[in-house]
Amino acid sequence: MRQHFTFACAGETLAATLDGADGSTGLLIVSGGNEIRSGAHAGMAALAASVAAAGHPVLRYDRRGIGDSTGENAGFESSSEDIAAAARAFRERCPQLTRLLAFGNCDAASALALFGPAADVNALILANMWTIESDTVDEADEDAAASTITASAIRSRYLAKLKDPRELWRLASGGVNIGKLVRGLKQATAKTEVTGLVARLGEALATLDRPATLLVAEHDRTAMWFLEHWASDAFAKAHANPHLSLHRLNSGSHSFASAADKAWLKERILAELRT
Repeated sequence: MRQHFTFACAGETLAATLDGADGSTGLLIVSGGNEIRSGAHAGMAALAASVAAAGHPVLRYDRRGIGDSTGENAGFESSSEDIAAAARAFRERCPQLTRLLAFGNCDAASALALFGPAADVNALILANMWTIESDTVDEADEDAAASTITASAIRSRYLAKLKDPRELWRLASGGVNIGKLVRGLKQATAKTEVTGLVARLGEALATLDRPATLLVAEHDRTAMWFLEHWASDAFAKAHANPHLSLHRLNSGSHSFASAADKAWLKERILAELRT
């Protein structure tokens, strides 16, 4: 049964939706970006309903300044109190809960990595974790868009071009913009930058003392950046953390939009809830 209610957070009122079930292991869904709790194309609402049908209660909520909640939207790095308040409200609404998992996609995954342990959450499911300090890409501008492509993706693209006789002919006949080629080669050989956010996430995952399942739609741009950083020194200690597991999906959908992607995500979440 679906219920709508509100709870308090730092002097503000947050709106929430509970899909009820009798199970003692519940799922807290944290919305990413500026999405409302129903998710893109109501994807999180559908996920909540299907997980609840499998016997696990699910709580979704709008953080401060988003959707039906009051207050100022200060971004995911200011959401620690929202996550903690939601976890408390969930346990109060469902007193049978003995274990609470939290799921987030994109910057919600990053927020959970940083703040989930302090919110009395027993395990984390982190999808397509956001590791970029800012995103100023104008997708209509090819050069600007290319600047956000990971170095490994650029290397793969140039390797494919070098294997294509038509591309080699274009290069030999002057049909290639040399300036763009030089910029691309510089990006392809660039070392992945370890920014402040990446360093914090690396430290958070390295010291995590509870299970965390990392999910990546490996052709999604945000996930590609995560994988680039995951292979860097910033996450070297996290690789040794026995509480972490990484699962890849052959997809480019950031929101797990296709039926097959949705089914994969649901099964991964249910597997963790059953553990």
